Amino acid sequence: MINEQIRDKEVRVISADGGQLGIMSAKEAMKLAREAELYLVKIAPNATPPVCKIIDYGKYRYDLARKEKEAKKKQKVIDIKEVRLSPNIEENDLNTKVNAARKFLAKGDKVKVTLRFRGREMSHMAASKHILDDFAEKLSDVAIIDKPSKVEGRSLVMFLTEKK
Repeated sequence: MINEQIRDKEVRVISADGGQLGIMSAKEAMKLAREAELYLVKIAPNATPPVCKIIDYGKYRYDLARKEKEAKKKQKVIDIKEVRLSPNIEENDLNTKVNAARKFLAKGDKVKVTLRFRGREMSHMAASKHILDDFAEKLSDVAIIDKPSKVEGRSLVMFLTEKK
């Protein structure tokens, strides 16, 4: 909130150079801001009394935008990559999928391993759980199981993350 939008009876006012001017009415604070040809900006609305500062509003908005941009730069986005398997997968195909998952983990992504069942394969779901266990075992040197395997609809799903 800026200038006339501030409806509080009393506010704590901070000057443009950072010094405290004390507690006063919002009208008096507005008058001081106008004399300095600056804006009165409410910076801490939840405090009692609310804290307002006399500042150049354009510069204030620019600084806030810059801080947000810096914070966004420092964030690490973790993607979830999916590796799909079938219950009747052969050893070499499984090794190929393991190598793909190893690459994803090396980049810092999480890996979702999905074992999909179709038709009559659904009746042998428990017998095929060993495929996910073998997959995790082959990646045990670089990955840990984030979420163990569980049934989601027509598939068994397991999440792996990189070891630290």
